[in-house]
Amino acid sequence: MIETSYLYTEIFEQPAVLADLLSNEWAAVSNLAQAIQAKNIKHIVIAARGTSDNAGRYAQYLLGAKNGMVVTLSAPSLFSIYDAPPSFDNCLVLGISQSGQSPDIVGVLEEAQKQGQLTAAITNSTSSPLAQAADFVIDIHAGPEKAVAATKSYTNSLVSIAMLSEALAGLDEPSAELMRLPDAVSKTLELSSPISEIAHRYRFMKHCVVIGRGFNYATAFEMALKMKELTYTIVEPYSSADFLHGPFAVVEQGFPMILLAPNGKMNQSMLELAQRLKENQADTLILSDVAELLELATIPVQLPAELPEWLSPITTILAGQMLGMYLAHIKGFDVDEPRGLNKVTKTE
Repeated sequence: MIETSYLYTEIFEQPAVLADLLSNEWAAVSNLAQAIQAKNIKHIVIAARGTSDNAGRYAQYLLGAKNGMVVTLSAPSLFSIYDAPPSFDNCLVLGISQSGQSPDIVGVLEEAQKQGQLTAAITNSTSSPLAQAADFVIDIHAGPEKAVAATKSYTNSLVSIAMLSEALAGLDEPSAELMRLPDAVSKTLELSSPISEIAHRYRFMKHCVVIGRGFNYATAFEMALKMKELTYTIVEPYSSADFLHGPFAVVEQGFPMILLAPNGKMNQSMLELAQRLKENQADTLILSDVAELLELATIPVQLPAELPEWLSPITTILAGQMLGMYLAHIKGFDVDEPRGLNKVTKTE
């Protein structure tokens, strides 16, 4: 039964581990924010791979929009293979890694330390090499994660970034919006039953596109990753803007599209795309709390309207996690151990 899998358990642990993070890590986050402000740092370079890379994409939008930070993703092979590290000038170099084990990510922080720059780690392993290479460590408090596909470690990484944003904005404690997250996550997980039914529709799907924009651009990448690693489906993530610049040509009658469109400033962009997809007879699964968008869907999934747009990636991805899990189960795949993958991937 799927309910006995590690993946199912870890998906449904997310309200509890998220509450644990909010209750226990604010002081560490505040200390990092104070160090950033003391050095007048305006540029953050993030070193990450896989799921953690997608957390970095969220940081690009959130810390840019709310804190005026320039956030870039590093190219770890410049450090580990080309031996040509760029100069970090008055940057925070932030490593994000559930395990903290990958040598190429650790190498970026070690180089930053050699250059005398501030370093920090967001990790689920505070004794890891990544944590040892960091001046500041944020423990994501996700607890043991045994399924290969990361779920709770991803959402807690996002929440850690959201906490850092609020600390940089001068808050003395997590906002009421952040503290509502555990309840919002619990309500979103109530979509489990309808999503399990929807998964049957896509049993024989070989490829699809996932669309997100703005804060949920990261969600599109993370959902696509979950679908690929769990269901072995070719899934391509795009922003709605990028998809119109050429890739839209793949759309034909019945082509599967997934739109991640919680209420926010991207409503008009997503509405325009959804209308075009309807006109082209795409098979469109829309995850939203916007009535006008849901009316354009082939398969509508109504998200709980609980959070501001900047926090919506933390709940929206839950639907992607559940769809990937249920679809893999229907296909007869092992949801805890996808083929060819290991829990800890060490790249140079």
